[in-house]
Amino acid sequence: MGVVDIDRVARCLRAATGEHFVRDELATLVSEAIGPWVPHDALRLFGMNPVTGAVSYGFLHGISPDLIQAQLFDSYLRDDPFSPADVGRLRTPVGLLGGHDRETPGHVRARQTLAAHGAGCEARLLLRDGQGFWGLLALLRGAGCRNFDRDDADRLAGIAPLLVDLLRTYATGQPWGDGEPLPPGVVIVGPDHRVRSLTPEARAWMQAIDPVRGRAPEWMPAVSMLEVSLAARRHAVDPGAPRPVSVSPAAFLGRRVSVHAQPLDEYGEGDVAVVFHEATGTLVLPTFAAWHGLTARERQVLQFLYSGEAPKQIARGLDLSLHTVNTYVRAVFRKSGVSGRDELLAVLDGPGRAAGDQA
Repeated sequence: MGVVDIDRVARCLRAATGEHFVRDELATLVSEAIGPWVPHDALRLFGMNPVTGAVSYGFLHGISPDLIQAQLFDSYLRDDPFSPADVGRLRTPVGLLGGHDRETPGHVRARQTLAAHGAGCEARLLLRDGQGFWGLLALLRGAGCRNFDRDDADRLAGIAPLLVDLLRTYATGQPWGDGEPLPPGVVIVGPDHRVRSLTPEARAWMQAIDPVRGRAPEWMPAVSMLEVSLAARRHAVDPGAPRPVSVSPAAFLGRRVSVHAQPLDEYGEGDVAVVFHEATGTLVLPTFAAWHGLTARERQVLQFLYSGEAPKQIARGLDLSLHTVNTYVRAVFRKSGVSGRDELLAVLDGPGRAAGDQA
């Protein structure tokens, strides 16, 4: 395959930026775009919160949700050889599973999991840039097919920036979704990772983000609840693991959703409380800044703007000239795709906030 192939992949992926996708359409598009570049039989594309590293949204093409759940158990409860952190330490951020793997317990278990669901090998590409981890692309080939090799890994690494741009555009494409803001809701998940009880507010959340509304994939509720339950339990015993906090973009669920989970016992062996919030204001500021590629100084300015500070007050607070602060303010507006502060606040806090409330 030559230069024409990668150019075709680039055109297909760039043409998709800014498009609206529902259910698993984005995974199907990516699979069709990169298929001639790296042949595969199935694909999953997961978007991460670049601030926390937690999975925030995802899409499948040709993969059974049962396989995803089995791999989640491998990842959180066993020795997954290709977690995002493991892949990130490789020379090329691609983990290859199948063929001449080392006979570690993790490799053996991961291959058994693939085989149990009809897959023979897997290639996992970590999607990252200077802002952090954006997501993970995994390609699968069926049992008996040629294993992924280092040439495949290099090809995947070459399209990583295109996929990061696609996920960034997806995450920032819709500043707000539909429906009125909802109060926080709490779901209690038992040790078996099944929902035991939920508050009336949480029931409203479940209805608002239900896949029957036509946005999220049908497999999303069960897989997401398992993911956040496992993440909370792992973080309880390993504080270095990603925090069980995620922010899903409005394009995925029709509204920006912040999810935080916490075990109700010291060792994460009992119930887990999962709290759903509207991802607005201070809850969304760090993720919003990462999604839009704000620099460290621009993030400081964003926080001041959200707090209602005028440029002169920001200049005093940061010990900068007014001219420099105005330059940063314009950069925040430009990168956020807004025309001014009122519009920025509306994007951060949603339609429930009146313009100029914090002027």
